[in-house]
Amino acid sequence: MNKKKKTSKAATGQKVQKSPELSAKKQQWLSWMMPVVAVVAAVIALGIYEKDFLYRLQELNLFLYTPLFFKQQMVVSGGFLSYLGTYFTQFFYHPWLGVAWLGAWWLLLAFLLKKSFNIPSKYAVALIVPIALLLIANIDLGYWLFYLKLQGHFFVATIGTTVAVTLVWLYRVLPAQFFCRTIFIALTVIAGYPLFGFYALFAALLMAVIAWRLDNYPTLRRGIDTAVATIAIVAVPLVYYWTFYNQTHITNIYFTALPFYKRDRVYWAFYIPLILLAISLVTMAASYRKNHQNDIKKPIVWLLAQLAMLVGIVVGVWHFWYKDENFHTELSMYHHANEKQWEDILTDYRNHDAAPSRTMWMMKNLALARLGRQGDEMYRYRNGDTPPNAPFIARMTQSGGKLIYYNYGLVNYCFRWCMEDGVEYGWRTEHLIFMLKCSLINGELSVAKKYIDLLKKTKYYGDLARHYEAYVDKPELIQKDEELETIKHLMPPFNEITSDQSLIEIFLINHFAHRTSDDPIFQEQALIFALQTKDIKTFWSQFYVYAQNIGKKRVPIHIQEAAYLYGHLEDKVDISRMPFEQSVIDTYNDFMATAKQFSYMPEPELKKAMYARFGGTFYYDYFFTRGQHSF
Repeated sequence: MNKKKKTSKAATGQKVQKSPELSAKKQQWLSWMMPVVAVVAAVIALGIYEKDFLYRLQELNLFLYTPLFFKQQMVVSGGFLSYLGTYFTQFFYHPWLGVAWLGAWWLLLAFLLKKSFNIPSKYAVALIVPIALLLIANIDLGYWLFYLKLQGHFFVATIGTTVAVTLVWLYRVLPAQFFCRTIFIALTVIAGYPLFGFYALFAALLMAVIAWRLDNYPTLRRGIDTAVATIAIVAVPLVYYWTFYNQTHITNIYFTALPFYKRDRVYWAFYIPLILLAISLVTMAASYRKNHQNDIKKPIVWLLAQLAMLVGIVVGVWHFWYKDENFHTELSMYHHANEKQWEDILTDYRNHDAAPSRTMWMMKNLALARLGRQGDEMYRYRNGDTPPNAPFIARMTQSGGKLIYYNYGLVNYCFRWCMEDGVEYGWRTEHLIFMLKCSLINGELSVAKKYIDLLKKTKYYGDLARHYEAYVDKPELIQKDEELETIKHLMPPFNEITSDQSLIEIFLINHFAHRTSDDPIFQEQALIFALQTKDIKTFWSQFYVYAQNIGKKRVPIHIQEAAYLYGHLEDKVDISRMPFEQSVIDTYNDFMATAKQFSYMPEPELKKAMYARFGGTFYYDYFFTRGQHSF
């Protein structure tokens, strides 16, 4: 009996010894699968839901394959990160290629995190936390996309963090003899600060923390490393500020290569992902151990805990994902406008569920104008003045104003805003393209050649530059270019520029509504904008010129509606001989009868009831759409 009992225990003991080995294999497999699956999921989500955002990102980026461009980036500390960031951002011209590069960097970061901090397999979910925070820092930007001055910012934090973690790994594997680690800390800050800015300082901080976790490392040496790191972090940026980088404000010298979220004030909430990222990495450094116990006594509990943390990370990322519908529709419409896909702009607008923004309204009107249907369809789309979903006042001048000015023939204003934003926020590919086209339209061929030469040094816009280079050699081609010729019809008669007070819509309304022209294309826009003033005198003054220009051509519906309405509101113009379509007359009579029938309703209810039947008419817009704000 005793013998059998012993055998049974031995057999049981054999199973217990086997289990940890099997568990370790599974852990090792899961430790690499979790970050890989997480990164792949993030890449797919970005590629599907943010393709217009990513494409716009590369338009607001500039990377030139020239030595001078590299030198320009290096005039501030951390400039090498901006150089790398702008290099990789250009690949968002093909959004899937750009996110593939970003995913590759995140996988490299996960590998380095595991190696640098010796993250045990059973805590592999911790590898996803920094990646999730980097993702949040990027996709929660919203309208900051147009205002951040840090070049290549979408990649800078990822590359900077990867560099910092790599430096920590090198510090840890260096031999303890001859003060190698101590010297490495000093070199990291001295040589790294000009290249990586804040991230070199942060790497030194991580080294100071992990020094206290290294085995067989004397306490005195740990203290020396910490002291060297502290002195270097404080002193080196000051020395560089006094010698090389005095164009950087002294309050910012410790934070170079970080995005600067400041408009009227500093918006600290947008730094939270980066602060949590720093805390997570310091925690990993403080938790470092050379040998971790990898055995898991309760695999089911461990697996459930890992899944719960993973679900928490996913929910957190999704919660902070910037999902504003107007912002994303604006980006899509802007992309279509640049590609001359006017019908797609209207499709975007029709499929939009939320109350639209003024930028959307203006791009929709631009699309209708290019399709020759603005006078018939402008009011058939839901109107709105939803402000940009940003904690600061975001202006149309930055988000879409250059394109709108350009397409309405105000090329001087387009050029001016490109120049101003280039100086304020850094030069972007979009600026160079608009300035090139504006120069061609104005006949400034030598200026156009300058921007052509710059665009030829980009990766994806060289063909565009070479296309327009032929126009410089043969200016007569400008007259044959459909896009440029259309815009020339809308240009003002005088070469002028005044202040628009950063209010593009109001400026365009005043510009067109109070000018007349013998050009039918210009005059139609003058009448359309006069329509939007709802000023009867202004409308009639533009209508007479318009009627003379079109001869016996059909007058669009909305213009007929305005003429018929104004003719009844004021008995100053005889409209009895005007060829109104019967549907215009019937709709007017029906509108007035219905308004009288529902006159007992409070205005909000009346407005809703009338919109259901007359929302696509100028009659409704005249009486019920008022007090809208422009941005």
